[in-house]
Amino acid sequence: MKVVILSGAGISADSGIPTYRSSDGLWANYRIEEVCTPEALARDRAKVIEFYNMRRREMAGKSPNAGHKALAELEQYFDVEVVTQNIDNLHELAGSTKITHLHGELTKLRNDSSDYIVDIGLRDQALDETSPSGELLRPHIVFFGEAVPMFDKARALVQEADLLIVVGTSLAVYPAASLVGWVKNNDVPIYVVDPSVPKIPFLRNKIYHKKERAAIGLPKLVAQLKEFAEISKK
Repeated sequence: MKVVILSGAGISADSGIPTYRSSDGLWANYRIEEVCTPEALARDRAKVIEFYNMRRREMAGKSPNAGHKALAELEQYFDVEVVTQNIDNLHELAGSTKITHLHGELTKLRNDSSDYIVDIGLRDQALDETSPSGELLRPHIVFFGEAVPMFDKARALVQEADLLIVVGTSLAVYPAASLVGWVKNNDVPIYVVDPSVPKIPFLRNKIYHKKERAAIGLPKLVAQLKEFAEISKK
């Protein structure tokens, strides 16, 4: 059975990484137009580079929480694909092996054409850092206003899902929010783990809502799914 997870900032919040939209979140002291658009990079490269350097410093010492670990454990029982809006690497650190990053990866840099991508871990990016061909590098992040290169792959994965889990996302950012609507039919159950109620489009699918934080609700859900898998084997 193929299980697809759509994860957002809420799952990483339990690891101490602030969400974008909370009162103390990443945008509390910055305007999106200043640090997360192609125009901002062209206008004030130093400010944009430093913004993402600060994000890497914030990630230092952060560890996957029980929610990340539960999803990784699920791979022992099902064919699991994680589609995440997060730019951190906590799914990877938890042990998940099939991860699609919709909005890029904080630990990587790329050139403008994306044909050169390099992993820098959590170190700072130098302002004049270049590719082997001499092109200036930028954070491997999908800026606001840019196309989402991995969207088609994510949509195809959701269309293959026999079960969909939505965790830690308000489904307010498009096009990622539209992915829920691409389930293959009305028989695909959708599990939502979030203290709030995400804006799920009208679907006839059964939706099961666990109103808990990811680190609490996901281990409970995964335990139920593991039990189902064991029973199915008999």
